[in-house]
Amino acid sequence: MIEEIKNPDEKEAIARKILTALPEWFENREAVEKYIRESRDLPLLAAKAEGEPVGFLCLSQTGKATVELHVMGVLKTCHRQGLGRALVEKAKELAAAAGYSFFQVKTVRAGMYPEYDLTNKFYQACGFQEFEVIPEIWGKENPCQIYVMGLRH
Repeated sequence: MIEEIKNPDEKEAIARKILTALPEWFENREAVEKYIRESRDLPLLAAKAEGEPVGFLCLSQTGKATVELHVMGVLKTCHRQGLGRALVEKAKELAAAAGYSFFQVKTVRAGMYPEYDLTNKFYQACGFQEFEVIPEIWGKENPCQIYVMGLRH
């Protein structure tokens, strides 16, 4: 079940629970704490199983016509069950209803780490298309792959 969470404290608790359980993707403690803080003020969708959060996604506006998948995580025990895709689909619906034309996401370019190879395949399977790679954002060892998709209104 996917639901939008409005309470900032609940948003923060969900982000903390999920991100700290995924050290393979979120190993930089400073970055994790920043995502957790930011989640309080961003639209947050939660995937729940038996009433407990098992995944989440936050959106942020990056331009007048563009919304970004700011941060996302699904507990490893729940991977490959369609929850991530359901979060992205609900986010697309919300973004299109809010009038955005484009949806983007940034991740580490494929070929750098096995976990991020899976992440890249996931975003492509959700309909995102490669836009560009900008190594300067996170450094040569973590080149930033940007994916985009158009949204229908």
